Amino acid sequence: MYRDLKPDNIIIDMHGHIKLTDFGLSKLNVDESYTSKSFLGTHAYLAPEILAERNYGKSVDWYNLGVLMYEFLVGVPPYYSDKIEILYENIRTGAI
Repeated sequence: MYRDLKPDNIIIDMHGHIKLTDFGLSKLNVDESYTSKSFLGTHAYLAPEILAERNYGKSVDWYNLGVLMYEFLVGVPPYYSDKIEILYENIRTGAI
């Protein structure tokens, strides 16, 4: 599980290939039955499961990919707020 997909962790090499960097939050050898409850990641990219402190698996990476694609299209993450409490509430409720 990567768990920290965001624009800051993506680079493009000299051939135009996309590379992921910063594997500090990654988990190795994760199979389909693996779950975690660690509260970590970048605020605007946290999946609702992480905020709710529920067990989560690789699905958080798919969530992060969706947030990243939204940001590339719109210019800001989908639930963004300057105030962290509002940001977390927006993520929890899905309010854009």
